[in-house]
Amino acid sequence: MSSSATRFIDNRFALSALTVLTVIAGAALMTLAAKVQIPFWPVPMTLHTLAVMAFAVAFGPRIAVSIFVAYLAAGAAGLPVFSGTPARGIGLAYMVGPTGGYLLGYLVASWLVGALARDRGMVGRTGAMLLGLALVYALGAAWLARFVPLDRIVELGVTPFVLGDLVKIGIVSATGAVLPAALARLRDKAK
Repeated sequence: MSSSATRFIDNRFALSALTVLTVIAGAALMTLAAKVQIPFWPVPMTLHTLAVMAFAVAFGPRIAVSIFVAYLAAGAAGLPVFSGTPARGIGLAYMVGPTGGYLLGYLVASWLVGALARDRGMVGRTGAMLLGLALVYALGAAWLARFVPLDRIVELGVTPFVLGDLVKIGIVSATGAVLPAALARLRDKAK
């Protein structure tokens, strides 16, 4: 085998290993984001939306979806990765409960935001995240209708979370605007 073919195989293996490690670390960070509760009004806030949007913007749709699928797989297997687990159930029982639509929404938003935010500036990335958030709310509220009277879905399944989610999208947008320049300055100083 030629040295260029060997290098190609070595590079492909290194990229695959890096991707696997990124997905595993991302799923672990997603779990941490779901477990962190920040006192907020009217309901405590987790960092779930922040993590979903940040992974989608930073890594694009393929890696972001892979991270969320790994996270869902860990939850389906019974690991207490979701917000409120194990107290509110674990595994598939939790996933088909009242928050199941939001989990599905996050999965779809991982792809949508990653695809729409690619090669966009701050305004484009923010728009992609807002669209993804609307999708999360739509799927979450539709699923929640199985558990809550229709006239209370927006009151219970959307309104309490809007302010916190907008703050999280603002954090991801601001970080996405500032971080690349800061990293470039650090690289320049290290040279």
